Amino acid sequence: MEPMRPIEPMKPMGPRWWPEDLGQPSSSGSQNRMRYAFFPEKKRLLVEQDGKLTIYDSGDHRIGGVAQQSRDNRSVAFTSQIGTVDLGQLRQVS
Repeated sequence: MEPMRPIEPMKPMGPRWWPEDLGQPSSSGSQNRMRYAFFPEKKRLLVEQDGKLTIYDSGDHRIGGVAQQSRDNRSVAFTSQIGTVDLGQLRQVS
């Protein structure tokens, strides 16, 4: 009889598209040609639209998901514990 082998750690679901130093997001998703990931410990919201990655300082917001996106992909709003937050309300970090 062979001894039991240790269980291997789970691998992340899907490819990681955010910087590794941010860790795992508490929420992430995609809609149309946009995807997002939120990292509460770092207070960072990453949004990738049409291949361009933008990083926002989320401040006191804890992003839970996408609230709305216009047909032209120009206006995106997210839900947080405070309410709906538009990307224009957040400070762009890069």
